[in-house]
Amino acid sequence: MNENLPPDPALLPDSAPPSDPNRPPDPTILHPIPGQSRVVLLKPLVTSPLIEVGDFSYYDDATDPAAFETRNVLYHYGPEKLIIGKFCAFGEGIRFIMNGANHRMDGPSTFPFPIMGGAWASSFDLITGLPGRGDTVVGNDVWTGYRVTIMPGVRIGHGAIVASGSVVVDDVPDYAVVGGNPARVIRRRFNDSDIARLLTLAWWDWPLDLITTHVRTIMAGSVDELERVAPPSSLGHHN
Repeated sequence: MNENLPPDPALLPDSAPPSDPNRPPDPTILHPIPGQSRVVLLKPLVTSPLIEVGDFSYYDDATDPAAFETRNVLYHYGPEKLIIGKFCAFGEGIRFIMNGANHRMDGPSTFPFPIMGGAWASSFDLITGLPGRGDTVVGNDVWTGYRVTIMPGVRIGHGAIVASGSVVVDDVPDYAVVGGNPARVIRRRFNDSDIARLLTLAWWDWPLDLITTHVRTIMAGSVDELERVAPPSSLGHHN
C-alpha cells in the first residue's frame, strides 16, 4: 500500500456490530454508527506518522470521509505534526492547513520560483526551512462545525467549540466558543474556576468503563456532579 494514500476501508474493521447495551463502543471500528458510512473514527483510519489521534475522535462527511488524510490535512510534509485528542467531533469540510503551505514574505515577492524548476531550481534553499509555528494541536473534547479552517501551528484547547465557517489563526483557550474569520472568542463555556476543575478532572482520560457508567453526567451534569463520580487518580491530574 502506498503510505501517502489513505488506507483501503475494505481492509479495516467496517461498521459496528449491533450495539451491546452492556459494553462500551469499540474505538477500533472504522464506521462506529451502523448504516452511517459518512462517519469515520480517525484513529483506526490514519496511517501518517505525522498525525496522532486519540480514541473516538471522528470526522463526518457525506463524500469520502476515509480520504481525511489527503482531503482534509493539506500541505503536510513535516516535520510538524497534527495532534488530535480524544472525543473530538469534526464537521464536514474541516481543513487543517499545515506549514508546507508557507511562502517567504520577507522579500519583494512571495512567489515560490524554485518549484518551477529550470534555472530557478538553484535557489531552492530559499523555500526550505521556512519559519513555522510548530505542531498543530487539537485538545480533547473539541467540536468543530461545518467547513472550519485551522491554520498552521494553532492550539485548540480542551472542550472548545469552533463555529461553522471559522478560520482559526490563533490559539483557542480551553472551553472557549470561537467563530468568525479570523475566529474570535464569543464566550467561555464555564467560569475560570470551573474550567480549572474540568481540566483537573480530565474525564477523557478516565477508564472507558467508568466513562460508560457516567455518560449522562459527562454530557449533562454539573461540574460538582462530575467531581463526585471522578476516580481518585483524576484529582490533581491536568493534561
